[in-house]
Amino acid sequence: MVNKVTTATVIGLNAYKVSVETDVLNGLPSFSIVGLPDAAITEARDRVRSAIKNSGYTFPVKKVVINLAPADLKKEGSNFDLPIAIGLLTEEEVLLENDIKDYAFVGELSLDGTLRSVNGVLPIILGLKELGIKNVIVPKSNAFEAALASEINVYGANSLGEVVGHFTDNKISKTEIDINKYLSEASEQEYIYDFKDVKGQQKAKKALEIAAAGGHNMLMIGSPGSGKTLMAKCFASILPPLELQEALDLTKIYSISGLLSPDNPLMTKRPYRAVHHTASANGIIGGGTNPKPGEITLAHRGVLFLDEMVEFPRNVLEVLRQPLEDGEIVISRAKHSIKYPAKFMLLGAMNPCPCGYLGDKEKQCTCSEFQITRYQSRLSGPLLDRIDLQVEVPRLTAEELMNTKADSESSAAIRKRVVNARKIQAERYKDDGILTNSELTTKLLKKYCQLDKQGYEMMKIASVKYQLSGRRYDRILKLARTIADLENSKEIKHNHVMQALQYRMFNMSN
Repeated sequence: MVNKVTTATVIGLNAYKVSVETDVLNGLPSFSIVGLPDAAITEARDRVRSAIKNSGYTFPVKKVVINLAPADLKKEGSNFDLPIAIGLLTEEEVLLENDIKDYAFVGELSLDGTLRSVNGVLPIILGLKELGIKNVIVPKSNAFEAALASEINVYGANSLGEVVGHFTDNKISKTEIDINKYLSEASEQEYIYDFKDVKGQQKAKKALEIAAAGGHNMLMIGSPGSGKTLMAKCFASILPPLELQEALDLTKIYSISGLLSPDNPLMTKRPYRAVHHTASANGIIGGGTNPKPGEITLAHRGVLFLDEMVEFPRNVLEVLRQPLEDGEIVISRAKHSIKYPAKFMLLGAMNPCPCGYLGDKEKQCTCSEFQITRYQSRLSGPLLDRIDLQVEVPRLTAEELMNTKADSESSAAIRKRVVNARKIQAERYKDDGILTNSELTTKLLKKYCQLDKQGYEMMKIASVKYQLSGRRYDRILKLARTIADLENSKEIKHNHVMQALQYRMFNMSN
């Protein structure tokens, strides 16, 4: 008689139910697994056989056939070891099929029967919960991550023997976790880099505050040593705390990528991904034979920092255009397409020219006009169109460098204003399905970004003078909306529009 054990597999960020069907037939001893398994699943034959024997149970000396249904769905990973072993033990009547019918099983087995952690547990558990599964057994090291999915009973086991004991004589305790405790502790954490240690650069600091408040993209342009990289590192310290749903979405991404810490199963702070300019296009957007999330997805609801931005290959920078506009990336393959979220803030830093001193008041630029034009043209117009704030970061004066007594505003003080602005946006857009001003659509812009008379006239003049494209016009409105929110103003006034234009219309050739 064929018995069925429930588990799941992950494709992209979505989980799909898989029934592990086990049949033991008369014939020469053999062990085969069918149903589009990858190499890791095929190798489960030897792991499961040794795990069952070393746990003190009998492995059937017959022809064993395992089918992973549905057969047309590609399966990968080592999380099928445990459900396969449970199916075999049920065939051997160590377990009763009636006992396990309301359970799902996930986990990798070592040769001695110990359960090892696997990637992608949270999306698997969330998918199983949507399918109506009430109980799931996972490796002990994955238990807290799995317990983040509420309204499902999670049991963490150390070994195959413990799983069998759960159904016979020694029930495993249910794993529970206080998600709000994790998030509240994260909001009180200290940061290594703080804006109070950054000398001068008041305009750039204000621009970074606006970027954090509205989720805007930003580019810093300045001479070497002016503090661009330091301020970028400080940027993480003024980002608002994660909301619960944001934290769960990020945890799913990092779980699939194998980047979660067993001690901290929930992502509690916004990601800050600093990428080197040798990164490939696939490394940035994701991909591979079996597509995995790239840096733009790992930076979801956080920051992607590109230092020396113009040193990145042109094709790598150009692949950012579509996700910057849509907030997602679709990776297409012959048999399927996978969609990953990519609502990140792009933070870039660059020199204005190859030598780095174009426009510097202290040091003469040695670059030719041709070199400068070629250098700056590595950032295309369409890409720059998608960067809301373009800010000059000049060299510090001798007085600013030597002034050790002056205290700059701390990150904690800036962060309070950012958090308040985000709360205003969350309340405003609670029925619109977005969280920040940077996500405003054309329809919502008309609803929430009405200008006063002076602001309207100012935008009219700017449209003609700077030949604004539709995208650039909309982004200036979004920027003005964020500046108004930071000042607790319900209306977008002309001074907010003026500030937005100043931050948006910087020319590198100046």
